[in-house]
Amino acid sequence: MSYRKPAAMAAAVLALAAMAGCAGEKKEAKSQKVIGVSVLTLANPFFKVMADSMQAEGKKRGYEVIVTSGELDPSRQKDQVSDFIVKKVNAIVLCPCNSTSIGTSIQEANKADIPVFTADIQCLAKNAKVVSHIATDNYSGGKLAGEAMVEALKGKGKVAIIDHPEIESVMLRTKGFREVLAKHKGMSIVSSVPGGALRDTSYKATQDVLEKHPDLDGLFCINDPTALGALAAMEKAGRTGRIKVISFDGQPEAKEAVRSGKIYAEPVQFPDRIGAKTIESIAAYFAGKRVYGEELIPTELYRKADADKDPSLKKP
Repeated sequence: MSYRKPAAMAAAVLALAAMAGCAGEKKEAKSQKVIGVSVLTLANPFFKVMADSMQAEGKKRGYEVIVTSGELDPSRQKDQVSDFIVKKVNAIVLCPCNSTSIGTSIQEANKADIPVFTADIQCLAKNAKVVSHIATDNYSGGKLAGEAMVEALKGKGKVAIIDHPEIESVMLRTKGFREVLAKHKGMSIVSSVPGGALRDTSYKATQDVLEKHPDLDGLFCINDPTALGALAAMEKAGRTGRIKVISFDGQPEAKEAVRSGKIYAEPVQFPDRIGAKTIESIAAYFAGKRVYGEELIPTELYRKADADKDPSLKKP
């Protein structure tokens, strides 16, 4: 009997330790930070890269990052935010489908004491509190696009914009672009039409522009899906190479088009940096450190010379 009691006590101690360990694990799991993300659309590779970067950076920090997509539908995105609030997530990241109407959803999160961050696209609604906005420097990028167009047309020509004016990032791009062209008397913007920021809708928008402006010299497309749709419309109309195209993004397919000469140049964005920086800002906020209200990441102009030596592109 004297030998059984210590063994039984040891077993009991081990059992209690195991129970304590399980309890600790449950407590740790419960305390894990959860971040709800709603991007503009996962149909655009830009936002897929950004979302993947957020999840990767979140995993490093022990956060659970839930990614959803508004798919350009403000109502759908509003429902996603409401769901995040019900789940009591620790923070919300938004790439607004509409920079103004998203304000009501952000206000609901504010009332629930859930911090809101925006990535790539800013909220323009008043009385909606956003902790920090992390994005491309779209205004400066738009100016780079304008300078590239002036260079491509040698300071003289008629230009059209395939636009998507519902979101703030595009507003800044076109603002910078217009300001540069306005400084050159030989340049004129003859048309600006909404293309929906997608390939199919931009294809149709470009067809309309080409029919109305047979003497068009240049086309500024606000992102790569827009440019790729525009190129398809130009090819069908037999005007490939006759119109200089400036895009904005830096997706692989568009970079290939720069190398082949179908796109003259484009300011390149870095969605992976935006995603990682957003999570870094959230981590700083959780830690009670200083968080800047806005952090902008510069673009870089990408031309054929850059594409020819780009190791990420397949050899022709």
